[in-house]
Amino acid sequence: MTALIAGIVPVFILIAIGYGLRKSDFLPDATWRPIEKLSINLLYPGFLIPAIWDADLSGGSAGAAGGSAVTAVLIVGALTLLAKPLLKIDGPAFTSVFQGTIRWNSFVFLPVIQSAYGAEGLALAAVMIACIIPVTNIACVAVLARWGADQRGVSPLALTRAMLANPILVACLTGLALNFLHVPPIPGISDTLKLLGGAALPLGLIVAGAGLSFAEVARRKWTVAGVTVVKLMVMPPLMWGLCVLYGGNELAQATALLCGAAPGAAAAYLLARQMGGDAPLMAGIVALTTVGSALGIPVALALFHLA
Repeated sequence: MTALIAGIVPVFILIAIGYGLRKSDFLPDATWRPIEKLSINLLYPGFLIPAIWDADLSGGSAGAAGGSAVTAVLIVGALTLLAKPLLKIDGPAFTSVFQGTIRWNSFVFLPVIQSAYGAEGLALAAVMIACIIPVTNIACVAVLARWGADQRGVSPLALTRAMLANPILVACLTGLALNFLHVPPIPGISDTLKLLGGAALPLGLIVAGAGLSFAEVARRKWTVAGVTVVKLMVMPPLMWGLCVLYGGNELAQATALLCGAAPGAAAAYLLARQMGGDAPLMAGIVALTTVGSALGIPVALALFHLA
C-alpha cells in the first residue's frame, strides 16, 4: 500500500514543477500553448494507441469500468441540471459548474493508474476514456449552447465533427479497432508510438501544472468549493459503487474509483472560453480540484485497499 501511494507522489510533483515554471516565467507564456498542442495531438495518441492495442480486453471488466464511468457522469450531470434553480449564479457560471462536476483530467488520471496498476490498469483506463469523452462533450456543449453567454445552437453534425477532431478520442478508438481486429505489432510504427508515448505523461503533467490558475478561487470560494466537493467526494464512490454493481473485478473497481477522483479538465477552460462560459470560474475549479486530488487520490486508494 505504501508503495502504491508513493508511486503517485511523482505525479503531483511534476504538476507542481509545471506550476512553478509558469509562475517563475522560466518559459514565456506564449510557449506553453504549443507545448500543450504537441502533448494532446501527438504524444498522448502515441501513448494511448499501443496501450489499448496491446491490452487484454477479453474479460467483462472493461465493460463494467466503462459503463460505471458513463452512468456516473449521466447521474451527476442530471442532478446538477436539477439543482440549477437553487444555485444563485448566472448562466455562464452554471456552465462552468456543470463542466466542473462531470469532466476530468486524463493528463492526471492516466499516470496515476500507470503508477498504481501498470499496463493492465492503463488498458481499462483507456477504455473508460473512450466511453466518457463522447458523453461529456455532448452534454457540456449542449449546456454551453443553452446557458453560455453566446447561446449559439450547435448542430449534431458540428458536434460530431468536433468529437472526431478530438485526438484523444480518435486515439482510443484507433487502439480499440486495432485490438478487436487482432492486428499484430507493426515494426517501426509500434516502436515509434511507444517512443512518443514515453514523453506523453511527464510532459502532460508539467503542462497541466503550468495551466493552473488560483486567482478566482478566493473570490468565488463557495462555488468553487461546492463543485470540488461533488467532483472529489461524490463522484469517486459513485463510480466505484456502479462498477461493483456492474460486476467489475477488483482492478476495474480501483480504476473506476480513481477515475472519479481525477481533477477537473483543463480542456473545460478552453471550451468555456470558446462558447461563452465563465472561463475564470472554470480555471478556479480546475485549480482547486487538482490540489484536492493530490490529497484525495491517496486517501481513496488507501481506503479501497483497506476495505
